[in-house]
Amino acid sequence: MWKEFKSFIANDSIVTLATGFIMGSAFTAIVTSLVDDIFMPLIVAVTGQADVSGLSLSIGNTTLGVGSFLQAIINFVLIASMLFVVLKGLEKAQNKKIITPDEAPAEPSTEEVLLGEILAELKKK
Repeated sequence: MWKEFKSFIANDSIVTLATGFIMGSAFTAIVTSLVDDIFMPLIVAVTGQADVSGLSLSIGNTTLGVGSFLQAIINFVLIASMLFVVLKGLEKAQNKKIITPDEAPAEPSTEEVLLGEILAELKKK
C-alpha cells in the first residue's frame, strides 16, 4: 500500500495539478491588480461611477439586497468585455489566435488533393 501511495504522489499528473494550482493562486494578485487598478478606473471614467448596489426590495420585514446582485452582474459583464478586448489586442499583437471562433475546416490544397488521388490509385494496385 505504501508503494502505491508513493506512486500516486509521484505521478506526473498530480505534480502538474499542484503546479497549476500554485501558479493560479499566484496569478490571482495579477488579475486583482488588473481589475482594480486598470479596468475599474476605466469603467468609472466611462460610466461616471454608476452604482446600483444601494437598491433594495422590501417584502414584509425582509429586505433583499437586489442592488448588490445587479452591481455584481454589471461589474462582471464590464470586466469580461474589457478582458475580451485586451485578449483580442494581444492576439493581434502576437499574430496568434488566443480566442478561436468556430471555423469551418480549411479546404485541402491542390497538392493534398493530388497526393490523395495518387494514394487512392496506389491502393487499387
